[in-house]
Amino acid sequence: MAESAGIQQGSPAVGAAGSAPAAPGAGGTAGSGSAAPAAGTEGSGSVPAAPGAGGVTGSGSVPAAPGAGGTEGSGSVPGAGGTEGSGSVPGGSVRGTEGSFRGMEGSVPAVGSARIAVKKAQLRSSPRPKKLEKLGVYSSCKAEGACKCNGWKSPNPPPTPPRTDQQSNAVNLQDPCRSCSHTLGDHVTHLENVSEDEMNRLLGIVLDVEYLYTCVHKEEDADTKQVYFSLFKLLRKSILQMGKPMLEAHDNPPFERPSIEQGVNSFVQYKFSHLPSKERQTIVELAKMFLNQINYWQLETPSQRRQRGPNEDAAGYKANYTRWLCYCNVPQFCDSLPRYETTQIFGCTLLRSVFTVMRKQLLEQARQEKDKLPPEKRTLILTHFPKFLSMLEEEVYSHSSPIWSQEFLLGSTGLQIPIHTVISASPVARPLYYSPSPIQVEIVSCGSVSPARKMVSLLEMIGEKRKPSEPLPHEDAKRQRVVGDIPQELINEVMATIADPAAIPETNLLSAHSARDEAARLEERRGVIEFHVIGNSLNQKPNKSILMWLVGLQNVFSHQLPRMPKEYITRLVFDPKHKTLSLIKDGRVIGGICFRMFPSQGFTEIVFCAVTSNEQVKGYGTHLMNHLKEYHIKHDILNFLTYADEYAIGYFKKQGFSKDIKVPKAKYVGYIKDYEGATLMGCELNPSIPYTEFSVIIKKQKEIIKKLMERKQVQIRKVYPGLSCFKEGVRQIPIESIPGIRETGWKPMGKGQGKELKDPDQLYSTLKTILQHVKSHQNAWPFMEPVKKTEAPGYYQVIRFPMDLKTMSERLKSRYYATRKLFMADMQRIFTNCREYNPPESEYYKCANLLEKFFYTKLKDAGLLEK
Repeated sequence: MAESAGIQQGSPAVGAAGSAPAAPGAGGTAGSGSAAPAAGTEGSGSVPAAPGAGGVTGSGSVPAAPGAGGTEGSGSVPGAGGTEGSGSVPGGSVRGTEGSFRGMEGSVPAVGSARIAVKKAQLRSSPRPKKLEKLGVYSSCKAEGACKCNGWKSPNPPPTPPRTDQQSNAVNLQDPCRSCSHTLGDHVTHLENVSEDEMNRLLGIVLDVEYLYTCVHKEEDADTKQVYFSLFKLLRKSILQMGKPMLEAHDNPPFERPSIEQGVNSFVQYKFSHLPSKERQTIVELAKMFLNQINYWQLETPSQRRQRGPNEDAAGYKANYTRWLCYCNVPQFCDSLPRYETTQIFGCTLLRSVFTVMRKQLLEQARQEKDKLPPEKRTLILTHFPKFLSMLEEEVYSHSSPIWSQEFLLGSTGLQIPIHTVISASPVARPLYYSPSPIQVEIVSCGSVSPARKMVSLLEMIGEKRKPSEPLPHEDAKRQRVVGDIPQELINEVMATIADPAAIPETNLLSAHSARDEAARLEERRGVIEFHVIGNSLNQKPNKSILMWLVGLQNVFSHQLPRMPKEYITRLVFDPKHKTLSLIKDGRVIGGICFRMFPSQGFTEIVFCAVTSNEQVKGYGTHLMNHLKEYHIKHDILNFLTYADEYAIGYFKKQGFSKDIKVPKAKYVGYIKDYEGATLMGCELNPSIPYTEFSVIIKKQKEIIKKLMERKQVQIRKVYPGLSCFKEGVRQIPIESIPGIRETGWKPMGKGQGKELKDPDQLYSTLKTILQHVKSHQNAWPFMEPVKKTEAPGYYQVIRFPMDLKTMSERLKSRYYATRKLFMADMQRIFTNCREYNPPESEYYKCANLLEKFFYTKLKDAGLLEK
């Protein structure tokens, strides 16, 4: 069942600051310790009454905090203190004025979203009893006697703040509730027959509830606080009723047509369609930068907007602000709620309310960063971008401009520009939910907290990476210099050479050293080929050109895939649920990739992939796949699945696909189409890689290495005088004293590296740390305890020498591991046993491989293994 939240109708009014949930551990009744409502506001618990806004109506007392003692009110959040989400808002940035953005020093990814994703992954990989304990905290008591307890509370709550070295106790369903004395089992009886997927979905909502709980306390703005609290209640209720949270409003996205994205597309066509393809491509790049800024622009709150001065439509702005929070901002870190791009669901009304301030700050940022801009981008940003914004401003505020006409995109020729590909936000500048390394988040105290904040600088908009000569803030203080590091002056000198286009020799496109997609990328840059994501629609007016392209794709797939029934290809290509990335050359289709996205399952199925025979071996297939990868990164889908026949396996391997499927089987079984005689292959995307420019980056890296090697060779070729000390009777000298030996790259051998630690206490401490890291890894759950005979019949007939992490912990405690080899042998036995008993496609087999890799990494880090 779907749980929905209604919206009040009528004129917008300022919602109450809301009686915030009491602080963790507070005593008293539900709602005690709550903040007083702001003057002139509505009653406690009410929602901003914006017509059509995505808020939630509610009234009554505010839920008590986790661990609060005393009587609880309806809808309270029960549970022990110290649960995930309590404390400070992880990764939250501080709200400033509307749309302000930091420069190079402060631009960071949405670290909070990454932390939440990691927490969810860890919780979902926990054993089932641990999951039941977590959900029991949010489940009402089902014991006989009409118990009013609406959440199990641990009889032994963890300390606040929780101790990092404290071992988690085993979960016992017979543990009594601290509030009603009934057992944990009485609170979770309704979850006995619930599937693992449904339980994982509810656990994801639990973490979102806990995160929103901290947001309510940290937020200072009354309107924003009220929306957070309303969404908090909606998610809390959906857990109790095991429903799906759904925002029900007077109207649903999109709120205005045409959208901002369509309007900007129309503007480009209206003003610049007469330009040559190269100049038109420059305008498209500027439009991408602008749309990217809007998608991650931080709207100012209605109260901040009132402080700036009187405005005509305060009620309308408040309604759009509430919608933006509910549908665009909060879902960035609470993925239980559906998320939309700002430019795709809002239209000219919102753009007019933010454009003036946004334009002013963008131009100011351009002036501040002009010295940091690369020379080839300086003219684009400092000259063309201001003109672009001025021309766009005229059309935005003009009530007679044709760009806001729904029919404009059709034009006289009937050609509609596919919105998804011609102008869309650059995937390079999107928030990175999976960061390869920790990123320092700079928080500036200037008001209220916003949990999902993306500051985008102009350098990020144009896709430029930070130069090595411009380290991150405080990076120099943290980074340790390693003996043998390349001097910074040499790096700067080489980078200056590489940055000069004349210094990099042009690679012959027929050379074996050229990238597969290099020719295709150059053709795209010259406007010879184009890429568009298109699809059939049963709701919109059919477009002749789009339909012609779909027919062309159907012909290409039918010709290149003769063993596939033509009717089947036609049905999927024209199916509204499927989309196709089409490759257009001289106005006709020459190739494409047909796919279907499953956002709820976290993957996309690639159905057909083909390029017409007379256009093959030109790198089009690789460039097609790279565009598809960036399109999916923009839409937060990071896994591909496809069934490849024997002729296509080689192509997909070159594109990063493998037979090692990262997506859990339960996620895709029953969703994707199965083909006889084909091989299932998968590809996991890295959101930090700009795939269409990846070969260019690799080429530059190769040039850097080549230049460094050339300079090293000059030093090595230097001739040093021979050693005369032996003639004088010296029998032995240190190796490092030989002239020129260090210049060849020789380094003294590290003492003790990869050897046994002599001190038993030091060995014990090192092994204990490694074991703790292994046990806390998200893939360690199958190996935590000995295998039970009831769960794996016949296991002990197959495995003669079983081993598990609990047994290793006991052996370590008893000082059994006198050497590192004993410890490594036991750990290796865990992985070997798992692979011997389980098939390669099983979840346990994959967990063993991933945990084994992690274990040996930790051994190397600790110096117990040769690097």
